[in-house]
Amino acid sequence: MNWSQSILKVTFLSVSALLFSQEHHLRNIQKLTFGGDNAEAYFSPDGKKLTIQVTNPLIGAHCDQIYLLDLTKKNIGTKDLKMVSNGEGRTTCSFFMPDGKHILYASTFEANKECPAKPAPRADGKYLWPVYAEFDIYVADLNGKIVKKLTDSPGYDAEAVVSPDGKYIVFTSDRTGDLELWRMDIDGKNLKQLTSGLGYDGGAFFSHDSKKLVFRSSRPTTPEAIKDYKDLLAQHLVAPTEMEIYTMNIDGSDLKQITHLGKANWSPYFHPSDKKILFSNHHSTRGYDFQIYSVDLDGNNLTQVTYESMFNAFPMFSPDGKKLVFSSNRNGEKPNETNVFIADWVDTDAAENVSEQNLKNHITYLASDDLQGRLAGSLGEKKASEYIAKEFTNLKLKPFIGKDYIQPFEYSVKLNPHEDGSSVEVNARNVIGYLDNKASKTILIGAHYDHLGLNEHHNSTLMNSEGQIHNGADDNASGVSAVLELARMFSQNKTTEKANYIFALFSGEEDGLMGSKYMADHLPKGTKIDLMINLDMVGRLNKDKDLSVGGVGTSPLFPDYIHRYKPAGINLAIDSSGVGPSDHTSFYLKNIPVLFMFTGTHSDYHKPSDDTDKINFNGVRMVTNYVFALSNALSETERIPFTKTKMSESKSVPKYKVTLGIMPSYADTKDGLHIDGVTDNRPGSNAGMVAGDVLTKIGKCEIKEVYSYMECLAKVNSGDELPVTVLRDGKEVILRVKF
Repeated sequence: MNWSQSILKVTFLSVSALLFSQEHHLRNIQKLTFGGDNAEAYFSPDGKKLTIQVTNPLIGAHCDQIYLLDLTKKNIGTKDLKMVSNGEGRTTCSFFMPDGKHILYASTFEANKECPAKPAPRADGKYLWPVYAEFDIYVADLNGKIVKKLTDSPGYDAEAVVSPDGKYIVFTSDRTGDLELWRMDIDGKNLKQLTSGLGYDGGAFFSHDSKKLVFRSSRPTTPEAIKDYKDLLAQHLVAPTEMEIYTMNIDGSDLKQITHLGKANWSPYFHPSDKKILFSNHHSTRGYDFQIYSVDLDGNNLTQVTYESMFNAFPMFSPDGKKLVFSSNRNGEKPNETNVFIADWVDTDAAENVSEQNLKNHITYLASDDLQGRLAGSLGEKKASEYIAKEFTNLKLKPFIGKDYIQPFEYSVKLNPHEDGSSVEVNARNVIGYLDNKASKTILIGAHYDHLGLNEHHNSTLMNSEGQIHNGADDNASGVSAVLELARMFSQNKTTEKANYIFALFSGEEDGLMGSKYMADHLPKGTKIDLMINLDMVGRLNKDKDLSVGGVGTSPLFPDYIHRYKPAGINLAIDSSGVGPSDHTSFYLKNIPVLFMFTGTHSDYHKPSDDTDKINFNGVRMVTNYVFALSNALSETERIPFTKTKMSESKSVPKYKVTLGIMPSYADTKDGLHIDGVTDNRPGSNAGMVAGDVLTKIGKCEIKEVYSYMECLAKVNSGDELPVTVLRDGKEVILRVKF
């Protein structure tokens, strides 16, 4: 090992911390070890030393041993590690005794001085932890001399920790035939069993006031899971893949399950306030991704703390609560090596925590029968707009246009595409609030709030559903709830961001992006929008946590940022196109970079069954957090450059043999199809069509609006060359189009 290279890596780490600035809780991250597997680092009572479990053949640690690290030294590295276990057998789970002059740890050395074998790989690939029956708990001084043996019963005794008041030790033991938590006095006397539920109870830590314990437990419930657990335990093995976080009093009373997240939730530790818990969670549905989170004692306000690398775990606070030590794969010399890091802990603004309850309240009201499906122009739409405007008033946002938040607009929609007399006029309302941070950049965060009502406009996917309420919980009460929560977070926090924010809720989207198009066409003079983020149908995050992000190709910054700031466990499906079937399209066509968040379609799409009880509120929370982090990060950039993109192939309509490559207006016009955008290198663009043209004929087929355009286009074959007539600035222009 080149120690000078190790010092250089500490300097690099400060740069890395800037790159991963979403780790807002961590500042001045410093790497303490360099190489091998280093984990379970715990502070001495005075905060000046750490004990660490180390496997690193380069320093003679071939099998987990306990080392001491003096934090008062300069340029700390692996060279400063001092072994304080006896170097025999395998050790685990060290912790300082109250005097700071002794440590306790578990070891197998008395049964066998050789390193016990790890579990052999299984044919089914299941990941297993060994719980060696040879482990007992010992006390040693800081020179490695064992001064006392605390346990001497058959079976596994390990994972021992000391209460901050110095009175008790809690540890895990299988002496009753199951892995339970036990307590003893600091001298090893007066044993008391604390848990008794079937499952692996372990990894316990005391609260700072020494009154509570936090731990992780597997707790199998199904017959299959119970049998699997018992069969493995008989082989001194456990499968640590399904564990949740629990708390209880130090006498075993008031047992509470804190997390209900599924998969592996482990290595918990109390926040200095004792009102929150830090822990590591394996959220990912594909691959390996452990990150540190914080959560309130009531299970609310789940917040991701770490983002960099695929493994972060074992968080522990210094006694004064100012430092956090943790283990991570970040900045390793070799793949998957784990090192110990220390950082200054920063408690962030509570106003920036996404409230899942707020999201639920918004969706529940907006998707209630009382609003009758929020059809554009209806009484239900008006009630929804008034609800949104009231939220903006409570947040003290400014109106973006005029003296209030409402932007009225009109359009016509044809109820029967084959009947000229079936048009109806719609008087709709956008609701737009403004957060003025006196910044040079402006970011628009938007969502449409209208839906299908009672299917008066015939947009339902359910046959004969006229008169049935289409509540649109996912489409798009979910997106509206996220925008309202983001408006609260940005307006009520203590930070003045480097961007102004427009929060826009559009109507008329279901009839063809009417509200967003109207807003984009009627921006106040001098308004420059640097980024538009659209949230449409973000309420059905599936079990694989697939989130579609559109518009990624509209700025060269986006490919890096969307991955860097994504929540752990989320799998991104990327669409580069700035054009799509939602409101971001209206702003992309004005040469504004756009991002589009979408959790996917489902069998309830545009049906009366799209109701609140099917919403994944945790998923909405994750998407809201994602947009908050993304927009914050992008606001810090010097500029957000715009790039034109190709039409998304996924949006092509298979029943047509050809395409013009245009973005049509869906307004019910009488003078032809109004063209909102033209895609480069498609037949329309190649023939000279431009945005603003009004298409009136393809060959001899007359076009009055989008429906007749679709009928005309369906008659064209690939290879046809036809005259196409457009109105441009009121004058007829005939273009020759090769399809």
